[in-house]
Amino acid sequence: MIKITLKDGSVKEIEKPMSVLDVAKEISEGLARNATAGEVNGEVQDLRYEIKEDCTLNILTFDNSLDGKKAYWHTTAHIMAQAVKRLFPKTKLTIGPSIDEGFYYDFDPVENFTEEDKAKIEEEMKKIIKEDIAIERFELPRDEAIKLMEKQEEPFKVELIKDLPEGEAISFYKQGDFTDLCRGPHLMSTGKVKAIKILSSSSAYWRGDAKNQSLQRIYGISFTKASDLEEYITKLEEAKERDHRKIGKDLGIFMTHDLTGKGLPLFLPNGYVIWEELENYIKGKEKKLNYKHVLTPPLGTVELYKTSGHWDHYQHGMFPKMEVEGEEFVLRPMNCPHHMMIYANDIHSYRDLPIRIGEIARDCRFEASGTLKGIERVRTFCQNDAHLFVTPEQIESEFQSVVNLILDVYQELGITDYHFELSLRDPKDTVKYYPDDDMWNNAEDTLRHVLNDIGIEYVEKIGEAAFYGPKLDVQVKPAVGNEYTLSTCQLDFCLPMRFKLEYVDKDGQKKTPVVLHRAILGSIDRFMAYYLEETKGALPTWLSPTQVKILPISSEKHMDYANMLYRKLRDRGIRVVLDERNEKIGYKIREAQMQKVPYMLVVGDKEIESESVGVRSRKDGDLGAMKVSEFIEKVEEEIQKRIR
Repeated sequence: MIKITLKDGSVKEIEKPMSVLDVAKEISEGLARNATAGEVNGEVQDLRYEIKEDCTLNILTFDNSLDGKKAYWHTTAHIMAQAVKRLFPKTKLTIGPSIDEGFYYDFDPVENFTEEDKAKIEEEMKKIIKEDIAIERFELPRDEAIKLMEKQEEPFKVELIKDLPEGEAISFYKQGDFTDLCRGPHLMSTGKVKAIKILSSSSAYWRGDAKNQSLQRIYGISFTKASDLEEYITKLEEAKERDHRKIGKDLGIFMTHDLTGKGLPLFLPNGYVIWEELENYIKGKEKKLNYKHVLTPPLGTVELYKTSGHWDHYQHGMFPKMEVEGEEFVLRPMNCPHHMMIYANDIHSYRDLPIRIGEIARDCRFEASGTLKGIERVRTFCQNDAHLFVTPEQIESEFQSVVNLILDVYQELGITDYHFELSLRDPKDTVKYYPDDDMWNNAEDTLRHVLNDIGIEYVEKIGEAAFYGPKLDVQVKPAVGNEYTLSTCQLDFCLPMRFKLEYVDKDGQKKTPVVLHRAILGSIDRFMAYYLEETKGALPTWLSPTQVKILPISSEKHMDYANMLYRKLRDRGIRVVLDERNEKIGYKIREAQMQKVPYMLVVGDKEIESESVGVRSRKDGDLGAMKVSEFIEKVEEEIQKRIR
């Protein structure tokens, strides 16, 4: 008998080997209808996978797990590829994985697909689903697998097969007239997919390398119910309204242009106001904690990055090196090496530590053009960076201080949807990580101990560490889209050794400091994108490019009083704009509201006579008449206390 331990702890016994799907049928016909894959001994397997020995089994569905959804979406990706081959048979196929929200397939078409083409592809996908084509899995030896893909004239698939390790099973999935190289898992037939939608397309490089063929990536989504798809599309529409690229254009915050360069945004006056306020805000916090701010160049020698180890471990993220007067330089992707050099510039005693070096630092990283997005994903950005040089005894208190700063900033800015992740190395990955097991074990154990002492709840993530050490990442869940890292604090025993950094300890011996790398706002660019989307562009008064707009009812009768108000507010440091146009007051109000201005001051005969202003709030509507001094006091309090 074969014993199968199910998710609820019960044990099911079967007399002979049986597929995951057949086991699901024995449990419940309804479960079998909804099954998309199985988790056998913790590994996701195809429904066709045959259970031959004792194991644990969890039947996955679209609704009960992300892996269940991914199997569903993976099948939909194949349906899209089949539709493309039917309509555009000369298109070459590359890869088509499921992702955390839907799927994509990268194609090499004769000509890029137009919006009209994508509509045709979607209709053909619906036909394939209606045909309810059985999906079959089979394996081939390497030579036969290559011959099959050569016969189908799929050079990218041939390349993938040739790169597979010797002895690895080479599997294919066939649905009618379409066969694709794939590990799976997949559904049993195309008819299991119900509601589909092609979402967007972008450019991509074969295998993510800009030196390779440029491809067209098409994204899609599918659901088991049409109502779920409709709800998803509604959320996408809301996401468009929140998209910082749209808000940035509407509010004149930033611009991009191909002549300047992809991924190189230009911040307009309104955008720079926000930038400057954020920079002053975080620097003010850091200065109170005795950070010393520096300014370092946005490039360095190749030797600097070889010393740090970035050249060996991070070269793929750098722009190409430049040679000037026989010396090789590179645009810097991060600031740690420069800050290591600043520390090395002086002799330090244990009494000097901790030393906290901070910088709003310009960095450059090469990102594939298909991944670029407004000011969220760019090729040049400014990190809210700092490096804390500490003794081993100071690690816990300094780490606690960094966490407290993160929590303080999040509380003030109203960031509530986040969690902590402890990012560790993958010991099996001997390429990505600095090779020193003792150093890694010490660093990871130290960080666990510190976090447990602090009492922070966290989850561990294997393989997400920096190449030189483990880190604590703060993952935020934005109003739209997937979660990502906003703040980070990294523990580093590696770089201080590589740069031969020292301090003289109380026993007179020279010792190596430990470094904490930390970023609170992450990069200012990305934080601005995040905050614009969270607020829909309605920034709090202290961050708003225009805090007050004066709207005279008549451009002639009321202009002298409006100018007096303008000067009074401007002289108090309030960012104020006077609308001098000869337009109707209703039009001026609506436009100011569209521009997300926190306060509008309407000026007419009554206001001049009573030496007051008619106050309209973006948030609360018409607040009625206020004395000028009363209004100024109200706005200044909002700015000073950073009231949201």
